Amino acid sequence: MVDVGGTHVKVLATGHTKWVVIPSGPKMTPAKMVAAVRGATAGWKYDMVSVGYPGPVVHGRPLCEPYNLGRGWVGFDFKKAFGHRPVKMINDAAMQALGSYRGQRMLFLGLGTGLGSALIVDGVLEPMELAHLPYKKGRTYEDYLGLAGLKRLGKKKWRRHVNAVVRLLKTALEADYVVLGGGNARLLKRLPAGARQGHNATAIRGGYRLWAKPASGSTHERFVH
Repeated sequence: MVDVGGTHVKVLATGHTKWVVIPSGPKMTPAKMVAAVRGATAGWKYDMVSVGYPGPVVHGRPLCEPYNLGRGWVGFDFKKAFGHRPVKMINDAAMQALGSYRGQRMLFLGLGTGLGSALIVDGVLEPMELAHLPYKKGRTYEDYLGLAGLKRLGKKKWRRHVNAVVRLLKTALEADYVVLGGGNARLLKRLPAGARQGHNATAIRGGYRLWAKPASGSTHERFVH
């Protein structure tokens, strides 16, 4: 299980209990990421790999280069790089959402370097890219709720915008509840109404759930049971 973020890459495998944390950043290419992961996990035994990617993923492949990392992710052969092991890639927020889901209609927002988002309705996962939609004063949702917004606004104003955006998106998407994940969710003094805080273990569960056999009976794959 590889959770790729704009600040860190976190790695865990079946049979292990502690994350391996690798620094990332704007110079982190996919080749450097895989080399760092394989180096840090030398001796681990695993048969398949789940990758959470900080950007849109279509048909298991990155649709575009990430905002907060290096270049070369689109078209990279992850299966070959991981020793020809099967690889499933999904948006990182969607992977955390998979692990957080408890039924009904759930909106997931990841408050980290950027702003991740995903919606799950009756077990059907829909990754979303809400971060770069316009929000206020010519800026996007990510400009306000991401790390740059936190630094620009300060904690007090940032918290107010988190509350406002959660109310707005919960209503617009008719979500029964909202899960707030990502490293900066811990900075919230009080959670918005209808929201609960996620935690790191949900990404692990989401990575494992990717390999569960989808249920039938829908035009979409149902990943969550």
